Amino acid sequence: MAGTGWINRPFRYQGIEMNEKTKTGFEILKVALAIGVLGDVLLRSTPWGLNVLLFNTAFAAGMIMILYRRAPELLTKQAFALFGALIFFASMFVWHDSIELRLADTAAIIAILSVLFLPNMKVTTQLAGVFQYGVAFLWSSFNAAFGTGVLLGADITWKTLPNSGWRKHVFSAVRGLAIAAPLVLIFGALFMAADAAYEGLVQRVFNIRPEILFSHALLFSLFSWMTAGYLRGVTTNAATADVADPESVKPDADPDLSPVDNMRAEAGEKASGLPNDRSILEHINISDPPDKKDEPKPTEKKWDWAKFDNTVMPPVFTLGTIEIGVILGLLNLLFLSFVIIQVPYLFGGMDLVQTTPDFKLAEYARRGFGELVAVSALVLPMLLASHWLIRKENPFTEKLFRMLAGVQIALLFVIMASAVQRLMLLTGNLGYGLTTVRLYPLIFMSWLAIVFVWFGVTVLRGARKHFAWGALWSAFLILGATHVLNPDEFIVKTNIALMREGREFDARYNSNLSDDALPVLVNSFVELNEVDQGIVLRTLARRNCEKSAETDLRSWNYARTRASDALNPYREVLAGQTPKCSADQPNYVAPEEGNQ
Repeated sequence: MAGTGWINRPFRYQGIEMNEKTKTGFEILKVALAIGVLGDVLLRSTPWGLNVLLFNTAFAAGMIMILYRRAPELLTKQAFALFGALIFFASMFVWHDSIELRLADTAAIIAILSVLFLPNMKVTTQLAGVFQYGVAFLWSSFNAAFGTGVLLGADITWKTLPNSGWRKHVFSAVRGLAIAAPLVLIFGALFMAADAAYEGLVQRVFNIRPEILFSHALLFSLFSWMTAGYLRGVTTNAATADVADPESVKPDADPDLSPVDNMRAEAGEKASGLPNDRSILEHINISDPPDKKDEPKPTEKKWDWAKFDNTVMPPVFTLGTIEIGVILGLLNLLFLSFVIIQVPYLFGGMDLVQTTPDFKLAEYARRGFGELVAVSALVLPMLLASHWLIRKENPFTEKLFRMLAGVQIALLFVIMASAVQRLMLLTGNLGYGLTTVRLYPLIFMSWLAIVFVWFGVTVLRGARKHFAWGALWSAFLILGATHVLNPDEFIVKTNIALMREGREFDARYNSNLSDDALPVLVNSFVELNEVDQGIVLRTLARRNCEKSAETDLRSWNYARTRASDALNPYREVLAGQTPKCSADQPNYVAPEEGNQ
């Protein structure tokens, strides 16, 4: 017998029935309001640091509490692993100051919040594909933007709220404040504009600037709204009521019949499934006709988005054996032609590059590295898409794809090795130093190498369903290792090492890196020549002024604290670089032309 589901079972609160859906909605609102307050109090202080960790920890705790009370089946080992990764990447805001790392951490947190949506969408997290991850991102974003409106307008049954005692007065007061607030603000603003003395009185009494009040209201509303919508989306499907069995729904009683006749009519309906206005012979002929033939009932195939495959597409858009052979075969020939040209340089090294006539090192390194990184990045989605489009009726097509894709990955590893060699030449003893635009693509290629190995282990061995989960965690692993590397510090160390070997040191670029690199730069300051020392001092003096107001504990960051400690011995020197700073920043130093 089909039930009505726990969401529609009434909950009696002080004599008033409140269903579980309304209770869930109120619990979500409570958590969302708390997160809104924390978001406004914590995240309004910039640059971000400790506040990001505290906010995300509170958000994760609130979400776990809601799931534990309303959908405990969603709190799996995979979910807790994702929560742990979320807290880890939020804690990285406390460790490093690099803007590139902060952007990567933000992307990782958004990806984790998207993947946390999958179990509620009836998809096993570790078996979902790239398509499901993309849908989860879109659906979680949609819920964060619009889910709160549904929560307030449809999920919560407001008439079940208690409306007696002190609660009645509280709700009346809230309604009165909601109506009076805009009127007070409008008339108050007019009075302040009409009289300077009244304006001064209001400012002295409240000491609140309108723009600050507006920013508080905006941040609180934004964080509360998005949190409520996201949490509503996470719990909605798990809290969906069971659909009532149509056969268990009783027909409405006929008001023209007596209760006894209605009972008889209902009994007749249940016995025959037909109206009772026919004779017994008609009932027999209709229910069991003489010429009735046993025919199998067609079964309707339900579409499951979680198992989305190429059967939903017209055959013209899928790939057979010939198409796979032509596409991957031609690409393999193209890759092979490039590899043949690169092999001598890979084994010949710098000597071959330097002895080749009309061949410049800068042209070889600069021209090739970015393009080869792009090639490496494009191969993965191309292979995933072509594998997804393979027609399933011919097993040989799958085998051909595995063979040709394996060859392509092998050739790609040679191409990636060529790209790495070009980077080594570009940043080596005879090169031009290391920068973020050279280091981060190398880190990205390291992740691609791991992903292509995982692609071979999963997709090429018939276990595609495990690919996306492993690729996601490999990205988390590489990002975590990047934090340990500390890219900006590594860049300055590398460039100083090259300077010691006689290479030119770009003082302007290295001194404009994040505070992660500043201690290394300060410790090597005495090794710089006089011109570079002047550039570094002017840049650090400007940065010292810009950061003079960053004393809020909410913005605390380990890298910025280390940088401040490293600058302490040079405070007087930095303050003497220019006669004055701006009015808001007493130690401000105007940046040098071209040093932006």
